[in-house]
Amino acid sequence: MKNINMLLFILLSISVFSQEKLTLERCYTMVQKNYPLAKKTALLTQQNKLDLEVLKTEKYPKLDLLVQATYQSDVPQAPVLLPDSPFEPPNLDQYKSNFSISQLIYAGRKINATSEVKLAELKTQQKQIEVSLYQLKTRVNKLYFSMLFLQEEHELLMAKKQQLKSQLKEVKSGIKHGIILPASDVILEVEILKIEQQFTEIYVKKLNIIETLSTLIGSVIETNTNFENPSISTNLSAKILRPELDLFQLQIAQIETSEMLLSKKNTPKIIGFATGGFGNPGLNLLENEFTGYYWVGVKLNWNIFDWNATKKERKSLLINKDIVANNTEIFNLNTTIALNQQAAEIHKIGSFIRSDETIIELRKRILKVSESQLKNGVITSSAYITELTNLYEAESNLNTHKIQLLLAKANYNITQGN
Repeated sequence: MKNINMLLFILLSISVFSQEKLTLERCYTMVQKNYPLAKKTALLTQQNKLDLEVLKTEKYPKLDLLVQATYQSDVPQAPVLLPDSPFEPPNLDQYKSNFSISQLIYAGRKINATSEVKLAELKTQQKQIEVSLYQLKTRVNKLYFSMLFLQEEHELLMAKKQQLKSQLKEVKSGIKHGIILPASDVILEVEILKIEQQFTEIYVKKLNIIETLSTLIGSVIETNTNFENPSISTNLSAKILRPELDLFQLQIAQIETSEMLLSKKNTPKIIGFATGGFGNPGLNLLENEFTGYYWVGVKLNWNIFDWNATKKERKSLLINKDIVANNTEIFNLNTTIALNQQAAEIHKIGSFIRSDETIIELRKRILKVSESQLKNGVITSSAYITELTNLYEAESNLNTHKIQLLLAKANYNITQGN
């Protein structure tokens, strides 16, 4: 029973003290899901749905009700009044109420063309949101890899601190036996205190990054979270797969749907209508009493000349097409230049890493000799710390270059759209 309780205690301890883990891909996913701009996609969809429903009402019958009472200063009268004439002039006060219904019969598919324009606008707007969210990945990279730098720096400082503590014990033993000069241990203790200060500085920087990244991705990141080193592969080719290219294509499609709508701008409309009413007078102005009436008909509305406005609008749309094509060309050019520069950076950092590894091997040999010399009182603690710091800086450079290489690859993939 005692063993079971001990096992449960160990498992609970592991659960409490285990670090949360966070990956770069997880940050990408959360920023695209939780960033406030992402909500705009659903709002645009709702708005477009309402706009299309409004357009559909153009095909429905339109109902109008008119109730009117007027008083006028004069009414039509016969120029000569015949004696015993049965006709009386209309009253100065007149009343009428009309109920009208009209139905669009033909509009040359103008309503359908307008709906297609609305849908094209929606796709373009949603793709623009996707582009903006995609570009946030660069900001995520900057914060995420800054945290990786700090984590690696913390690990190196911990290793350096342990090395100094180990040497401090041996130095104190050497001082006790008269092999090493007095006060040599104080120099090591000061160096350990400096490392503690660096830990504090790293912790403050981590808190700042965590707060900023949490706000960006819309999710709370615990302070004990471990940021995992991503495994990133790159395809160093000139092929560009960015969402901006899809956006340019959608902009062209939107212009083309606008051209289709423009071609139907002056299409004639045929509308059927019917009106029924009750008033005094009715349609017969000579009948001075309340009476019912109605009329039905069909009307044609056609703007046969618009002073070349449609022609000029079409030319403007063609210019817009050229502008989008020009923007596409500029984007491809700038992206290709950026990819070439980032590819060169990846190769350069790779060569630095190979040099760092050689330097570290040499520094380890030097430090090993320094350790032996310190134990035998040949060199001072300051000389030993110098060599230890040189090794630490070499290892720090290696870790920095490794993270820089990951960052360069991540930025390359984002620039490429992979």
